[in-house]
Amino acid sequence: MKVIVVSGGVISGLGKGITTSSLGRLLKARGIPVTIIKIDPYLNVDAGTMNPYQHGEVFVLDDGTEVDLDLGNYERFLGQSLVGTHNLTTGKIYRSVIEKERRGDYLGNTVQIIPHVTGEIKRTIREVAQSSGAEVVLVEVGGTVGDIESMPFLEALRELSYELGEGHMAFVHTTLVPVVGPVGESKTKPTQHSVRELRAIGIRPNLIVARGPSPLSPDIKAKISLFCDVPPEGVISIPDQPVIYEVPLVLEAQGVGTFLSRLLNLPERPPDYGSWKEFLATYRRGDNSIEVAVVGKYTELRDAYLSHTEAFHHCQGHLGVEVRLQWYDAEDIPKSPSVLARIERSDAVLVPGGFGARGVEGKVRAIEVARTRGIPFLGVCYGFQMAAVEHARNVLGLAAAHTTEIEADTKDPVVCLLEAQKGQTDLGGTMRLGAQRVQLVEGSRVAQIYGKTEIWERHRHRFEINPAYVDRFEATGLRVTGRAVDGRVEVLETADHPFFLGVQYHPEFLSRPEAPHPLYLALVRAAMARKEVASPVAPAPALA
Repeated sequence: MKVIVVSGGVISGLGKGITTSSLGRLLKARGIPVTIIKIDPYLNVDAGTMNPYQHGEVFVLDDGTEVDLDLGNYERFLGQSLVGTHNLTTGKIYRSVIEKERRGDYLGNTVQIIPHVTGEIKRTIREVAQSSGAEVVLVEVGGTVGDIESMPFLEALRELSYELGEGHMAFVHTTLVPVVGPVGESKTKPTQHSVRELRAIGIRPNLIVARGPSPLSPDIKAKISLFCDVPPEGVISIPDQPVIYEVPLVLEAQGVGTFLSRLLNLPERPPDYGSWKEFLATYRRGDNSIEVAVVGKYTELRDAYLSHTEAFHHCQGHLGVEVRLQWYDAEDIPKSPSVLARIERSDAVLVPGGFGARGVEGKVRAIEVARTRGIPFLGVCYGFQMAAVEHARNVLGLAAAHTTEIEADTKDPVVCLLEAQKGQTDLGGTMRLGAQRVQLVEGSRVAQIYGKTEIWERHRHRFEINPAYVDRFEATGLRVTGRAVDGRVEVLETADHPFFLGVQYHPEFLSRPEAPHPLYLALVRAAMARKEVASPVAPAPALA
């Protein structure tokens, strides 16, 4: 197998995930089968119990594994689905080693970081490579070089390069080249120190990816090449881009594809970026614009809703309309009527998922505005559940209607805990997770959007719509148009509305640049139609 390792230095958040994804796209454009592994050095077994403010969005794979958001980028750039073994964490590795020790697999030996932990890391990487059938495996090492928690992983990768031999492994190091001072001088010293740290543990980078606000000048590239012992063609500049999907072409323009092909003895083939370039050309066009209000509880950190953002980018690259996202903290809505008035002027409303009581009433108010003012609306997971709560309160007249997640003793539990979830004590990996089959009602709006009556979508939730209220919902216009195979409610829609749809699953996880998710396309199209017919009269007064 061939392996490309992407490490990072200086600071986190430089875009190692986008670099790794783009390298994968680079190779895939040449017809080379690739796959990607993300190493997260934290002790958590997975990302499922992490607060989005600490770690961004929790991305869910088909097999139900909750992973780092970088795996979402991998899937979007490669256009292929991954599984849980593609995300290594310190927690997973140590748990596996300890289980083997308890079984006696180590035959009484003292269990140590080297060779047992590093051996487990190498074994996992090899197994992923073999099971995926990929010719090249990209491995992104989370964090920065010098972090204590990442040392066993870097040591394992150093050992692996020795075992595989020359021509089978390449190291790509991503660093920051800051621009400081009144003359805007690019500083290479952070890169020099970072590479020195990497070489001190026995790894010599073959490629340095320099991140910064602007392209590197030839003399700065030459300086990095000299001080870091990397050939000049191995110093790559990736300045900030208007959209992340430009990065593969930025790398291609600097000869990275050819460089890696030579380094790893890969076949030289001309790359095919036909559909990718078409997507970008349409994205840049932006003939008109629409405004989508995103009402959530983690809006201060946009990475918490990364897959939603990217799904709208995919729509823009398909329809050629600029999609402007306006972010609203759901907690602000009950406090300020002006916030609700701004949402009312939006072309569409999205209420995404979330957990807990904070911001719930603001979400309900935003949904009420969308329903009563005819604004296209999509509710996802918690947004879907709050749409049911809003309907129960304001249409059925059940003022106390709520979810038992918030009000355990509510007399109208419109949303309640799954039977299978009762008695669960562990939080990690115990929700309804992963890809599951959903059956759509023939002739319904949602079936027309998908163009079929059976779909597979990814789930991540614990509470569901209470079936005891379904008949009253349908009698008052809120139809159940999608169910799981066991009958659980998956889709709600309103017929007498331009576009009002709620789904229990997470469609954002399956949107791709070359294949936008149909629900987001439908929402954007509805927003475009609303804007075209919008009257210039003053908006209706905000709800009391």
